Amino acid sequence: MCLSDDEYTTVPMATLSIEIIYDAVLRIQLFEEHEISVIFSEKGVRIKLPTTRRLAEFLAVPHYYVLPYFAMMEQESLVTRAERVGIMTTPTGTARYLALMKKSYPAEGEAILGPDVYKELMNRAGL
Repeated sequence: MCLSDDEYTTVPMATLSIEIIYDAVLRIQLFEEHEISVIFSEKGVRIKLPTTRRLAEFLAVPHYYVLPYFAMMEQESLVTRAERVGIMTTPTGTARYLALMKKSYPAEGEAILGPDVYKELMNRAGL
């Protein structure tokens, strides 16, 4: 609540979505950290995501505000969480991450991953 014209009015919290979370992840990794941690395994390709606290800070929202979106992402099998490992995409989540990268930040993604890895990841994701 904030004081405005001697009355309390509700200030709406930023509206988040899974798509906004993915976009924030990409912007953090591509433009701030300049790194992407990719894990290749027999289960598929997974990408390590920033912490929920880091995402909340980047999005300028309280930490507790991003948590329900990660719960939804887990429920939709887009991410998994492991204690002391962090949040990782599932193969389905990786495909969604890569689709957004290809659509919104292809040059930046290729610059960090290198052309061969970028192309291989896109091929594996069917993009």
